[in-house]
Amino acid sequence: MPRFVKCFINAVACSCALPAILLAADGDSFFREFSDDIQPVLDIYCYDCHGYGSEKGGVVLDEFDNAMELRDHGLWLRALKNLRSGLMPPSDELQPTEAERDEILSWIKSKVFQLNPANPDPGRQVLRRLNRVEYRNTIRDLLDYDYDTDAEFPADDTGHGFDNMGDVLTISPMLLEKYLDAAQQIVAATVPTRSRVVAEKQLPGREFVEAGQSVPRKGAWNRELSYYEPISLTAERQIDLAGTYEVEWDLMAIETYVNNVFDQNRCRLVLKLDDEVVLEREFAREGWKSFSFVQTREWEPGLHRFTVEVVPLTPEADKVRDLRFRLHGVSLRGPYAPEHFVEPKDYREFFPRDVPGDPEGRRAYARERIEAFAKRAFRRPVDDYTLDRLVALAEHASSGEDATFESGVAQAYAAVLASPRFLFREEEIAGDSMQGDSALVDEWALASRLSYFFWSTMPDETLFDLAERGLLRAQLKQQVKRMLADEKASALVENFVGQWLQARDIGEVPISDFAVWLRENPNPELDRARATYERIRDIRMEDRTSEEEAQLEHARSIYRAAFRIPKPELSRDIREAMLEESESVFEYILQDDRSILELLKSDYTYLNEDLASHYGIDGVVGKEMRRFDLPEGSVRGGVLTQGTVLAVTSNPTRTSPVKRGVFILDNILGTPPPPPPPNIPSLEDAASPDELKALSLRETLALHAEKSTCRSCHNRMDPLGLALENFNAMGRWREAEMDMPIEPEGKLITGEVFNDIRELKEVLVTERRDDFYYCFTEKMLTYALGRGLDYYDVETVDRLVDRLRESGGKPSALIYGIIESAPFQKRRVTSQDGSKSFAER
Repeated sequence: MPRFVKCFINAVACSCALPAILLAADGDSFFREFSDDIQPVLDIYCYDCHGYGSEKGGVVLDEFDNAMELRDHGLWLRALKNLRSGLMPPSDELQPTEAERDEILSWIKSKVFQLNPANPDPGRQVLRRLNRVEYRNTIRDLLDYDYDTDAEFPADDTGHGFDNMGDVLTISPMLLEKYLDAAQQIVAATVPTRSRVVAEKQLPGREFVEAGQSVPRKGAWNRELSYYEPISLTAERQIDLAGTYEVEWDLMAIETYVNNVFDQNRCRLVLKLDDEVVLEREFAREGWKSFSFVQTREWEPGLHRFTVEVVPLTPEADKVRDLRFRLHGVSLRGPYAPEHFVEPKDYREFFPRDVPGDPEGRRAYARERIEAFAKRAFRRPVDDYTLDRLVALAEHASSGEDATFESGVAQAYAAVLASPRFLFREEEIAGDSMQGDSALVDEWALASRLSYFFWSTMPDETLFDLAERGLLRAQLKQQVKRMLADEKASALVENFVGQWLQARDIGEVPISDFAVWLRENPNPELDRARATYERIRDIRMEDRTSEEEAQLEHARSIYRAAFRIPKPELSRDIREAMLEESESVFEYILQDDRSILELLKSDYTYLNEDLASHYGIDGVVGKEMRRFDLPEGSVRGGVLTQGTVLAVTSNPTRTSPVKRGVFILDNILGTPPPPPPPNIPSLEDAASPDELKALSLRETLALHAEKSTCRSCHNRMDPLGLALENFNAMGRWREAEMDMPIEPEGKLITGEVFNDIRELKEVLVTERRDDFYYCFTEKMLTYALGRGLDYYDVETVDRLVDRLRESGGKPSALIYGIIESAPFQKRRVTSQDGSKSFAER
């Protein structure tokens, strides 16, 4: 039946045979508007698949029984996104006019979602815990101390692609214990607990030199000594006071890892004080183990020598792992007589005045120091009730045996770091700012929202000062500009790009260089050798014939020869350069306020010599990354052809068009496919091994997607993924795989046709430009808010995308739009007097 005839019949059916429940609801204006204005349009364009008994994708649009069912936010949010992106109706079906499309979108926003453009809903607000990155950075800025949260805390869960989502940042009993331990460790390492301590001097490893050499003025703090070469290094220190001294040597045994090869070398380490041997010990490979050796000496004033020697013991052994010591340095403590004690390092930063002698003075001084610290740690003024308790804790802790005023204050600081008000980002609302069911957050909360968005850390003194004086909102634009120019804004680049593009996974993604190389250099002899090896390996050794043993050894020799062939590698240096490429391109676009469309298509990228060689690009020399103008017609330029994206969307042994296609749908177009059905076989199971050898990857995918339940999603994913097939799993360009030419051409589900990755990128920045604007906006807004987006955020997202369009895609338009938006500036309030503080709750 011709399409127009079918549409006419359906339209008549709609007007004459609407579901009885809708006709009976003539008193309900919501239902009436749906039945009069919306349902006829849906009937023409949607009911073939989603009405009159059809329910493709589990979606039915003609069986609503009441207003609650009709206001199914999840259903209509899907409909809105599919309609807006052109996914529905399918490109080969009759399409609504622009006016009809706008009418449906407007009805969804105004009637179903009941959004108020004059007062946008700020959305659901969740209590946000500091994640590992934020905790580490906050401790760094609060106490100038680097606490290794990656080593001490479990990995943060992720939600919506990011690890700063409030919903998933919960606290388990184990994590709570770790926070308590961390608070004690951090305070013990930073806050002085006595006013006078044993003097300590450091001799950095770089000061140890061979006889006749001078100490270098610049260089690393450490000094390295090889197991393989005899060496004697000495440093000197002048001692001015006689007394008891303690000397602590700090070394680490290190090596360069070489796969499946061990180093049998040994050496003797000798430590001397004033030419007296104080330690002599034999070492083999220790695998990055730290060592500390301590001696006590009674010394007179004068110049004293510290010597470290390495004596090789196995000159005949192979030197394969570069075994060596890293001499961090020597700590020299003393004299130990109390009359020679000194103020601890940084003492005056924590206690700028001498401690008063009277109890009232001590209490007031403790209150002053604790209040100043807690105010910065809590990122807002501390209430009297909490402050009284912290001061009482300090007084109690300082009253114990051998306790001091400083140790009591230190315990109060530890309590602050273990407090929910430090671990979570507490927020209050601004007075007299209620508008409907929402209100502005106060300026302290706004300062934290800004600093954790841009810097992943606490506000600095400028933000604190403006918040305290109530001037932050008045200077918002200037502060955003200042913050983005600060070096701490690298956190936005690293944490947003690292997760949006999955770029930070490049260091750990498993890629088999040999397997990837073999797919582009097929070797029938190696295939036969592998089959021989697998056949004979399963035979017990005592049952093998001499001929089989010879065949097995021959197969092994073929494998060894193949492994020795020079081939490209995804080395650590290449991986690091790939990550830096992704970060540098984003930072360049952000700092120069260039169009975000350059993230998809550009005539430049960032390279060093190693990465350029890996990509097959000439004209780059040196280890430093630099902006490089690509030659005309280059396939590079844009995130899709960066090594990070190409590698993390591959399998260990080959590319994955499905993973790459899903990546583009999810992170570039914002239209992720639904999860695959259960028990889907792998691509390798689509046919027998012999049949797979005769098929190209495109043909294998087509065979894999023959099932009707798989076809619709694969039609969306596969063309996008296959467009990147010229790039192997290591991000290198190739023209063929398994002796078959690459075929990158395709057609998007929305109808656009392309012949290669260059043309696909052009499609993305032209016909699908708005899809990218919406996707990028939603990703950055999600990251900024620390929560997933929902139907009530549609109005905010639409406004932000409008600003992007008007600016030509400038990131400043989006960033300022996010900062000024209702979700960033406000929060919902459910009570007359607003939200309450932690102390009140």
